[in-house]
Amino acid sequence: MAELLTPDICIVGAGSGGLLVAAGASQLGAKVVLLERNKMGGDCLNCGCIPSKAIIAAGKAAQTARKASRFGIAGLSPRIEFQSVHNHVHDVITSIAPNDSTQRYEGLGVNVIREEGHFVDPREVEAGNLRIRAKKFVIASGSSPRIPPIKGINDVSYLTNETVFELKKAPSHLIVVGGGPLGCELAQAYRRLGAKVTLLDEDKILNKEDPELATVVKKQLLEEGIKIKEYAKIREAKQKNNTVIIISSCSNQTEVLEGSHLLIAAGRVPNLTGLNLEAGGIEYEQNGILTNKRLLTSNNRVYALGDVIDGPQYTHAASYQAGIVIRNILFKLYARVNYTSLPRVTYTDPEIAQVGMSQSEALEKKGSGIRILRQSLADNDRAVAERTPEGIIKVLSDKRGKILGCSIAGAGAGELIMPWALAISQKLKVSAMAATIAPYPSLSEISKKAASSFYASTLFSEKTKKIVRVLLKFPF
Repeated sequence: MAELLTPDICIVGAGSGGLLVAAGASQLGAKVVLLERNKMGGDCLNCGCIPSKAIIAAGKAAQTARKASRFGIAGLSPRIEFQSVHNHVHDVITSIAPNDSTQRYEGLGVNVIREEGHFVDPREVEAGNLRIRAKKFVIASGSSPRIPPIKGINDVSYLTNETVFELKKAPSHLIVVGGGPLGCELAQAYRRLGAKVTLLDEDKILNKEDPELATVVKKQLLEEGIKIKEYAKIREAKQKNNTVIIISSCSNQTEVLEGSHLLIAAGRVPNLTGLNLEAGGIEYEQNGILTNKRLLTSNNRVYALGDVIDGPQYTHAASYQAGIVIRNILFKLYARVNYTSLPRVTYTDPEIAQVGMSQSEALEKKGSGIRILRQSLADNDRAVAERTPEGIIKVLSDKRGKILGCSIAGAGAGELIMPWALAISQKLKVSAMAATIAPYPSLSEISKKAASSFYASTLFSEKTKKIVRVLLKFPF
């Protein structure tokens, strides 16, 4: 008979969200079982956030050398040693891996079981030769790359984020299918590392971003030599020796592309297979497990978080959700998710960052009563000094100055967005940002200038000028 375990909490999946619940709950005195069928750390550590940012950093270093003539430093043409780039990426993973390791979590008191878990009934999960009857379960099984239904795709050697970082030789021509954040990030990184790159999307690239900001990034990708084909319908994929052939159509014209490698970056699908959710009485749809705002599923013993639910698919979202789950399970609080101040970043160069409402969302919800405060990075002295003037900040507020959202395209946008996330979470007005003293010269001045522009029309109006002229007549 299978051995029966009766912990307080059983967590399925050792990605970012699952690990945070396990660490927090165990340190707070709960008995925790953590199931993981694959690698500890999940997608983020092994084939997502960490390796992608490492290879983006390598590409940026090469591009900095190429563009050094902007600063009067001539004659630099970097030689890309791709094996060393591969080593750099995996060294970064190795450096961070101990934080997510089995040894660390066992040291925190977590019972880590390296088996796949599935429900056998609403109260029990089976993993290998173990049965786990926990008081509460947390499903954090993550997601996998979505492979679009392209004719012949299963007969072609293609890459995804799970395999692309294993390359030890640079692609001669990388064809990227998918113009979302990951597709654009990796297209630019591999182009900077010496590959010819063609980027295809069935819509516009970065179509979920503010079009004005997406244009900033698209312009840079084109300038770096990436061929972008939008509204491309891929009809067929073929393999001929070591060549991948993609047949697509744009504007009713058929085009044949030949590349050395094909990278599929067409979104993610939740990891539902193998969980036997029906046995657990857990409702789900194609986009993921259904939860309420407390992240509770249709089975009141089971919570779910991260990419496996129908919600925002970001590591920091999973981290936030982990805190909500802990508060609900351990402290019996009625904690609910609120994504109003959840930021997101696309790590191209320049970056795109967004928090709160976009311009289109604000117009839809608030109508013509919104204020759009713009400031160009070309007017920021630090950006000019560093030769990175491409970009813009757009702050959205209502007529009373309540901050509704902020979008930034430019160097360091991912760092610049944090104060706006804080402002929205604390329900601050633009006056708070306008009154803040920003260091000079810094990119952060762009936020203060954008906020200050809310008051420009009133401050420099004829009415104000008349008041000043009257006041100047007094001798004190």
